[in-house]
Amino acid sequence: MTMSDPIADMLTRIRNANTAKHDTVDVPASKMKVAIADILLKEGYIKSYTLEEVGGFNSIHITLKYGQDKNVKIITGLKRISKPGLRVYTSAENLPKVLGGLGTAIISTNQGVITDKEARKLGIGGEVLAFVW
Repeated sequence: MTMSDPIADMLTRIRNANTAKHDTVDVPASKMKVAIADILLKEGYIKSYTLEEVGGFNSIHITLKYGQDKNVKIITGLKRISKPGLRVYTSAENLPKVLGGLGTAIISTNQGVITDKEARKLGIGGEVLAFVW
């Protein structure tokens, strides 16, 4: 099976693991995915992530985060915005607000992969990769 959208695959794996209340999920690694995992960590959506080599391939081992008991999900939604068939770009002025600022938009800019908050601070736009809330 060929992967046409590895980022959507990563988000889907996290979403599925989260729904099934798994503690961890493994995703094939890439620089872009590590950058996304880094944002999820900084924004407090996941507990941690580590890079591991499995059979010659690098993978990102993500530890999911839940509330007091496992019934409380920290990630309530993950949505891929820009797809290979339809790229979504935004200017600094039109950066999206996810759930009125409660969620996080992950933007790929010339400064790297950053959150919508950072992009606003820096006054730059870019490709809207995903929304997390």
